[in-house]
Amino acid sequence: MADLITVDDPDDPRLRDYTGLTDVELRRRREPAEGLFIAEGEKVIRRAADAGYEMRSMLLTAKWVDVMRDVIDELRAPVYTVSPELAERVTGYHVHRGALASMQRKPLPPADDILAGARRVVIMESVNDHTNIGAMFRSAAALGMDAVLLSPDCADPLYRRSVKVSMGAVFSVPYARLETWPKGLEAVREAGFTLLALTPDERAKILDETAPHTMERVALMLGAEGDGLSRRALAAADERVRIPMAHGVDSLNVGAAAAVAFYAVTTGRPGS
Repeated sequence: MADLITVDDPDDPRLRDYTGLTDVELRRRREPAEGLFIAEGEKVIRRAADAGYEMRSMLLTAKWVDVMRDVIDELRAPVYTVSPELAERVTGYHVHRGALASMQRKPLPPADDILAGARRVVIMESVNDHTNIGAMFRSAAALGMDAVLLSPDCADPLYRRSVKVSMGAVFSVPYARLETWPKGLEAVREAGFTLLALTPDERAKILDETAPHTMERVALMLGAEGDGLSRRALAAADERVRIPMAHGVDSLNVGAAAAVAFYAVTTGRPGS
């Protein structure tokens, strides 16, 4: 059972994992370098623990101690209890859910390992918005995508905002980073995947016309909000596909487009 430690000093070094959570640039550098990420809220903390991530510590306001009692009873890591005011001073924002946990990262698997057991893969290029990353992981999990591959410059799926928006789905969908781009796509094709590039370009085929759900192995490529897939990524694809639009709308938010495309790719597939 973990020790409950009351802390009343915002500069206490034991709270270092939680300092400056609103400083995006600092946390983007620091968290991967130190091998940690922050899980926020009861459900997300539980899902991270269930996914096998080791807890470094937990930071709770008093009313959350009883709610998290069963988790605390199984912990060997310290649990720091603080006032809501002190939590805000440490983190830089009002912690609405009153529960944070610092979790230990796991080493990312090689892309080849991810591809070996997958049939429906998401490939993201230069998606740097943490909200979009989280939304896409949540849709990927909900709609039956098997894995996610990230270009080297994609945002961190384990950044606090991504984890929160995904509601912990980042823990349930295996993912890896391609080491080179777009050269890394060659390994995806060699593994037997058809590369479909999602684009709003009217010259692309309508997604349903390609019948992606009937293909044995499909990798769906999506680009960043606004810019979309790069020319090099589009050139590397086997087929360019689009979602048909109505009422003069020319495109969807990448998170919404991803959900529509995931459904088209997975619906009715053999063994689904």
